[in-house]
Amino acid sequence: MVVKVYGPVYASPKRVMVCLFEKEIEFETVPVNLLTGENRRPEYLKLQPFGSLPVIQDGDYTLFESRAIIRYYAKKYKSQGTDLLGKTIEEQGLVEQWLEVEAHNFNPPANNLVLHIMFSPSFGITRDENLIKESEEKLAKVLDVYEDRLSKSKYLAGDFVSLADLSHLPFLNYLVGPIGKEYLIKERKHVSAWYDEISSRPSWKRCLEYGFPFEFK
Repeated sequence: MVVKVYGPVYASPKRVMVCLFEKEIEFETVPVNLLTGENRRPEYLKLQPFGSLPVIQDGDYTLFESRAIIRYYAKKYKSQGTDLLGKTIEEQGLVEQWLEVEAHNFNPPANNLVLHIMFSPSFGITRDENLIKESEEKLAKVLDVYEDRLSKSKYLAGDFVSLADLSHLPFLNYLVGPIGKEYLIKERKHVSAWYDEISSRPSWKRCLEYGFPFEFK
């Protein structure tokens, strides 16, 4: 059975797709329009009861939450495609550590910037300039930690690319593109080199072919 990934134009589904491309797993995509509320329709809520993206269907198996999905496929197909988990238990621990950092330290301020700069007109969110300023300051501090880490290793978990790196790509792409915060990346030498490296991977370039939500390109 071919894996189905819902909502390919959005950021979190792309987190899943880049992993599937790296693992050489065949998949197809199913469009979901958040603006028209397709994610709130009963048939979608049967798959994802919270109405968020992404969700995957793999035969009779359904899974949601992007980081749970990428962990699942990286483990299930560990010997296929790129090993994204690390070879030793210590490497795997570092991958998990930096995945948690991405989820709890990087993503919240990055997500606030994306919502209030990029999506506020489309989602009816009132743009909060104070929150934008606060989120940028928080993200800058996170990226300072990354700069130190990446001065010691090519990738976050060591000298191998992993889920921890690839999980950042969707929101890094928004930062350097439509929301105009590229300087947060480029003014940090090692973060900039890391971003250039992971964003040039063929797997990510293939994700970008699926486009972006709304009018953003």
